[in-house]
Amino acid sequence: MTDEHTCGGEGGEGQRRATRQWLTTIIKQKLRENSLLKPKDLVKEIHEEYGVMLTYSQVWRGREVAQKEMFHVQREASGHLPWYGERLMQTNPGSILDLSEFSENRRFIFAFHASLEGFASGCRPLLFLDKVPLKATNEYKLLVAAAVDADDGVFPVAFNVVEDDNYENWVWFLMKLRIALQYHNYPLNAMTFLSNGQKGLDAAVAHAFEGSHHAFCLHHIMEEFKGELKKGPWSQQIRDAMVEDFTRAAQACSIDDFNASIESIRNISTEAADWIIASKPEHWSDAIFRGCRYDHFSSNIVDAFNNWIPTKKEGSMVLMVDSLRTKIMETIEARREACKSWEGPLTPSIDYKAKDEITKAGKLTVLCSSETVFEVRGSGIFVVNLANWECTCRRWQLSGLPCMHVIAVCNRIGRSFYDYCSKFFTTDSYRQTYSGTIYPIPDMDTLDFSAAAMVPPPRPRTSDKPRRKRLNPNKPTTLIRLCSRCKQVGHNKATCEAAFL
Repeated sequence: MTDEHTCGGEGGEGQRRATRQWLTTIIKQKLRENSLLKPKDLVKEIHEEYGVMLTYSQVWRGREVAQKEMFHVQREASGHLPWYGERLMQTNPGSILDLSEFSENRRFIFAFHASLEGFASGCRPLLFLDKVPLKATNEYKLLVAAAVDADDGVFPVAFNVVEDDNYENWVWFLMKLRIALQYHNYPLNAMTFLSNGQKGLDAAVAHAFEGSHHAFCLHHIMEEFKGELKKGPWSQQIRDAMVEDFTRAAQACSIDDFNASIESIRNISTEAADWIIASKPEHWSDAIFRGCRYDHFSSNIVDAFNNWIPTKKEGSMVLMVDSLRTKIMETIEARREACKSWEGPLTPSIDYKAKDEITKAGKLTVLCSSETVFEVRGSGIFVVNLANWECTCRRWQLSGLPCMHVIAVCNRIGRSFYDYCSKFFTTDSYRQTYSGTIYPIPDMDTLDFSAAAMVPPPRPRTSDKPRRKRLNPNKPTTLIRLCSRCKQVGHNKATCEAAFL
């Protein structure tokens, strides 16, 4: 018998034959471990582990089949959601997980009782609205309504899972949130929202919370403004100067200061000044905005949730919700323990801010007009009315914390400025925010997630990948691709019909 074959049945260099079913099984195992694996990564790993050399297209097709099979199992497992919602409300009474329209529109809202109660009892009447970017799936979006606690820490209030962050879904989310807050007897008329104002958010907030105030994210508007300036002939130094004037206009407390900043820009460019006026400064300038955002100008605080959901759990909605429950439970417990050692009336970060104003107050002169009205002199003349909690500089009203003029008055009459701080900055409010408890879901281990997909369903092969960088839909497309042969638009060299010269 000879070991040499001449029939041609031997695969080159000991190559094993890979069947479609074998390849699909292997890829499913690997995708459950890491849903972000790309075909080129799978080609390399399969060759290293099994000695089988496959082409990119073979693995790509196998990955599509694997995702379809896995997603089919995941669809069947979607029945876990009603079970989870029922168990959540049994173990955490007062929580909500609304699945009423999920079967038709693929959206549902969930909020834990401890989050709703914590917001209602200790947080400022300020909600940040945004979308949390998911790293592993395009199939659905995670919307969030978040607040800030008395120490300026991010505090999640409610989440919404939707197919798209459009006007209809934002309205649905906000209407459900409104009902939940009404259940906790929250005064809705005093609320302020902060968002980028896009995707129908401006109209959605006005519809769901009529009479509330809606501030636009200054960071988002500033990026748009910088993009407009790049179109002009100005140097970087001049552009930076206009951006600084824009910032001063946003933080100006009076109409005069706002107009002065706009005029400074107008002296350089009338078009730039007109662009700012057209961007609705009544939604982002302290001088004009009628709500109270407590010195918060950006809605990007929700970026804190980016790493709250493990990538491998994004494909299962039940696991995603439960991972958020676990993270919020850990956060509440950690912050509740941390504040036990706080002794002052204000939280540490707020007390640190007040120290700067205390230093400035020592340089001011105070004249008494009455028991509650005072004239304060420094770089200008300001009037403080303790009875109405007002100062003509308006910093007190806008931030909720006494400005240097108020502190100077308190020093003059022997009162504590702590008595004139908003309750939303106190240690007591912080403790009330984290006084609630999120309880475990004891039967989670009875659910079978072994075959459920931890990856999104397959989609047509497009460039629509999950974005980590925010997309500005108002930014014009400036890149125009030309054919490298004829220099015309609409085709490339491979399909060019121009004659060769």
